[in-house]
Amino acid sequence: MRRILLLALPAAAAALLWWKAEEARHLARTVPVVGPFLAGEASGAPVRPALAPILPVVTAVAARGPVPVTVDAIGTVQPIASIQIKPRLDSQIASIEVREGARVKEGDLMVRLDDRALRAQLAQADAVVEKDRAQLEQAKRDFGRAEELLGRRIGTEVARDTAATLVKVQAAQLAADRANRDNLATLLSYTEIRAPISGRIGSIPLKVGTQVRMADAQAITTVNQVDPIYVSFAVPQSLFADLRGALAAGKVAIAARVGSFTVPGIVSFVENTVDLATGTVLAKAEMTNADERLWPGAFVAVQATLGIEPNAVSIPAAAVQIGQRGAYVFVVKDESRAVLTPVTVSRTTGTTAVIGAGLTGGEHVVVDGQLRLVDGAAVRVQPRAGAAKEEDASASPRRG
Repeated sequence: MRRILLLALPAAAAALLWWKAEEARHLARTVPVVGPFLAGEASGAPVRPALAPILPVVTAVAARGPVPVTVDAIGTVQPIASIQIKPRLDSQIASIEVREGARVKEGDLMVRLDDRALRAQLAQADAVVEKDRAQLEQAKRDFGRAEELLGRRIGTEVARDTAATLVKVQAAQLAADRANRDNLATLLSYTEIRAPISGRIGSIPLKVGTQVRMADAQAITTVNQVDPIYVSFAVPQSLFADLRGALAAGKVAIAARVGSFTVPGIVSFVENTVDLATGTVLAKAEMTNADERLWPGAFVAVQATLGIEPNAVSIPAAAVQIGQRGAYVFVVKDESRAVLTPVTVSRTTGTTAVIGAGLTGGEHVVVDGQLRLVDGAAVRVQPRAGAAKEEDASASPRRG
């Protein structure tokens, strides 16, 4: 029995060694090697292992040149003036001269109130004024006769002074009645409610025949000025100094994006305090809105241009990745190796990221396919989608 065991042990050991060797060969065939070998590290040149995967990527060049300094924000469209139309006297709506939602010009008649009682009072006041004017003329004639009689030594000074006083009394009475007549004429003008500004009116909840009073809380309608119009947006406190500097140098242009359209404007107002809750400063821009693309209450994407940075490095924002240590990009070296490069992003403008540190310009950064990359991974640069079509279009002759 011992002799059998002694003969079996060497055979088992040989079988175990053969199984380990086969397992190593299998792993070498199935597991890719992604790091450089010691020979490559010693020579300083990148070594692409035979079994390492070559990943396809799309790159873009880090450009150096002038880049606008912009502020991107979400703005709110606000009318420059929004006026509630309310009656200035107690009356009844006789007619409505405009349709709901119509656009009106300043001075257009919108609502007419019942004016019959006021017209009667105005006619009565006109009659009183005519009576006062006639009495004043008679008092002046009496004063003239008293003066003539006093000159002929027939009349007395008392009579002359009484006649002069009566002239003044009648003149004052005429002035008071004229003022009362003017007051009634003013009240009569309130029965015609006209547009105080040019704009667009809202709904009209009150209809013909409704009794209205000056103390009513509900307005007849509202007129919003829509051209020009305001767009209100918040500026971060970190960019407030740049905004003030741009305003001191001249006008600050903004663009409000509404669907596929862009509406231009100029910053016209900056709030005099910083909002402690948000750390932002409220600004308003006056926008031309003749075609009414901007509607009160709507949210729009706003971009304000504060200036031009003359020598900035910019890359597509899609190239920037965020890791545990901050932002980074993959830079393709020798068109075959991706190197992880930490960067500092100064700001992002639309689809462009402005790099403050980490790139000097001219580097090829990965904009597509970077999610599968690690530092030092082997890559193959592919043409950007649509680039071949653009080259063919530019090379093809134009037909006149």
